[in-house]
Amino acid sequence: MELSGKTAIVTGGGSGIGAALAVELASNGVSVVVGDLDEAGAHATAASVREAGGTAAALRADASDPSDIEALITLAADEFAPVDIYVANAGIIGKPGLAEESDWDVILDVNLRAHVRAARLLMPQWQSRGSGYFVSVASAAGLLTQLGAAGYAVTKHAAVGFAEWLAITYGDAGVGVSCVCPLGVETPLLQAVRSTDDPDARLGASSIEHSAGVISAADVAAVTVDAVREGRFMVLPHPELLEMYRHKGGDYDRWISGMRRYQRTLRSL
Repeated sequence: MELSGKTAIVTGGGSGIGAALAVELASNGVSVVVGDLDEAGAHATAASVREAGGTAAALRADASDPSDIEALITLAADEFAPVDIYVANAGIIGKPGLAEESDWDVILDVNLRAHVRAARLLMPQWQSRGSGYFVSVASAAGLLTQLGAAGYAVTKHAAVGFAEWLAITYGDAGVGVSCVCPLGVETPLLQAVRSTDDPDARLGASSIEHSAGVISAADVAAVTVDAVREGRFMVLPHPELLEMYRHKGGDYDRWISGMRRYQRTLRSL
C-alpha cells in the first residue's frame, strides 16, 4: 500500500502503541483521526502530530461503541477523506484470574467486539471500491497465552482469529489485514499491571517482562507501518516470538507443561 495521501483511524490513540502508531502513520503522509476515551490524550496525540508537520484530528470515542465508531468514520470523511486504514488498537488487560461475568462482557466488548463492529461498518465500503486496510493490534497472548488473566488471553486469541478470518474472506476484494502481536511493550497498560497488588496481575506482568525484552511503543509502530506498506499479515515486533509459537504448535502438551513450570518459577520470585 502506498501510504502517502491515505486516511487512517487509530483507536486507543491517546497513549502507548496507539499514540505511536498515529505519529508513525502521519510521518508517512497519512492523515490520522485519533480516537480515545481519554479526550485530552487523543487531542494531545493529534497536537503532537500537527507539531511535527502531520495532519490529524481527534475525538473522544469508545472503540467498542458502534455510534462512536461511526462518528470516527464520519469525522475522517469530513476532515480528510473516506477511511483507508482502520487501526483497532484500543485494548484493556481486564480483571485477573477467571473474573466475574460482567468483567467478561467488558473485555469482550473492547478487545474483540470493537474489531467486529468496525469491520461491519467498513468492509462494505472497502469491498465496493476494492481497497482498504484493517490493522488488528492483538498481542503475543493471542498466539501463546497470558498468565494470570484468562480474559486477556482468550480475547486476544479471538482477535487473532478474527483478523485471520478477515484476511481470508476479504483479501480477494483488495482489503489488506495485518495482525500485530508484541510481547512486552513499555505502555501505560504494562505500568498498570506492574503496580497492582493483585498476585495474578503481578504474575502477568512478570511473565511479560521475563519472556523477552520490553521494547518501546515506537518500535512496535515502526514495524507495523512497514507491514501495512508491504501487505504482511503477521507482525511480530519481538522476532523471538516466532520460535516460541513454533514450539507450542510442535508439541502442545510439552508447551503446556513448560508454561506450568514457568508459572511456578515466576510465583516463587
